[in-house]
Amino acid sequence: MSQIVQQMLTCVGGILAGLTLAAAVLWRQQRALREARYAATHDDVTGLPNRRLFLARLRAAVEDTTPVGVVLLDLNGFKTVNDTLGHEVGNDLLQQVGRRLASLPPPVRVAARLSGDEFALLVRGNRDDTDAAARAAWRVIAADSIRVVNGDLHVTASVGYTHTRQPNTTVRHLLSQADSAMYEAKATDGGVREYLPHRTATVRSRDRHHR
Repeated sequence: MSQIVQQMLTCVGGILAGLTLAAAVLWRQQRALREARYAATHDDVTGLPNRRLFLARLRAAVEDTTPVGVVLLDLNGFKTVNDTLGHEVGNDLLQQVGRRLASLPPPVRVAARLSGDEFALLVRGNRDDTDAAARAAWRVIAADSIRVVNGDLHVTASVGYTHTRQPNTTVRHLLSQADSAMYEAKATDGGVREYLPHRTATVRSRDRHHR
């Protein structure tokens, strides 16, 4: 083999090694970017979409003028679980609840953890669809005990929901309405409530009066 051919092969080998190294660096950078994006939009305990992603999806649905509903859920007695059994059990419980909510079929489009023990569902559909999704969420949590690291827990949720009633409904209005309905559920029987302005206002007033 001539010296020129050897030099050419050495040069090609160096180029290929450099390209391989560059490709590996690029792959690591892309993976790090994907992981960073995922971490920015997903809850680190449950793996569900977080508040930021949920709001983005809800905003897109509202702007699309598609009938949409919002369901908010708050676990009953979660603070007691954390205080008596510890945060490890609390996190385990949140993970199990998250899995159950994520398994809900359409018209549920997004199941998210907003903060603490508060979860949210984005429903593509009308009032009946949203009502059905809210009751399905309540049942999937309450139906069977939830196995955690040191035993089984029976958990229920207070569920409130609302849906687009007018073309100019905003994300803020939907969240506020669903939150009011959830507050009403928690203040009464911890079940499922639809946002109804007059009834919700009455419950809030009565609750403040008894404080």
